[in-house]
Amino acid sequence: MVRDKVRIRFRKGGELRLVSHHDLMRCFERMLRRADLPFHSTEGFNPKPRLVFALSLALGIVGAEEVVELELDEELPLEEILEKLRHQAPSGLELFQIDRIDSKSTAQVHRVCYRVSIPPEKQSGLPERMAAILADHHCWVERARPTPRRLDVRGYIRDLNLQNNFLEMDLEVTPQGTARPDEILQLLELGELLTEGAILERSKLELLDKNLSTQANACC
Repeated sequence: MVRDKVRIRFRKGGELRLVSHHDLMRCFERMLRRADLPFHSTEGFNPKPRLVFALSLALGIVGAEEVVELELDEELPLEEILEKLRHQAPSGLELFQIDRIDSKSTAQVHRVCYRVSIPPEKQSGLPERMAAILADHHCWVERARPTPRRLDVRGYIRDLNLQNNFLEMDLEVTPQGTARPDEILQLLELGELLTEGAILERSKLELLDKNLSTQANACC
């Protein structure tokens, strides 16, 4: 029986941004085992820790405020859980907050923000293109995966800003999906940025579920 459930905020950066979501899950599994925490396991012939990530992060993107939820068979002090995991975390993985949540609660992402550095020579005409997208009723993109289709992503775009040479993309997340940052860059005629080595950062991951347990406060 699950006795406790916690939500952990973490940053994935450095060389670890080149680790896939699947490998990140395996990394957390190893951390839990090495930390000797009483994690709750799945059933079956190959039991694994019950870990749920709020939203997967594409390969190569830095995650500044990522979320993972963990089920435990015992209730431990939040500080103890966080410190034990920090001691096992690899370089590039920073665990900075933990909350105790209701065992039936599940993280529901409703907003994400991405940011990317824009060289000055590529900023000419960019504010006008951003304004045109925000003023339009439709923004059609060609999405190849999981199946080729044409998709209107305008409803997912909350805002676009250019500040201090950084483009900020504020996007809605719904049960039907969301827009992808590379799609927004293509719409802004900046699709070559990523192939030229620009690094995307998911700077914010905002949850719809704010119903944290009153049994404990956040521990940072």
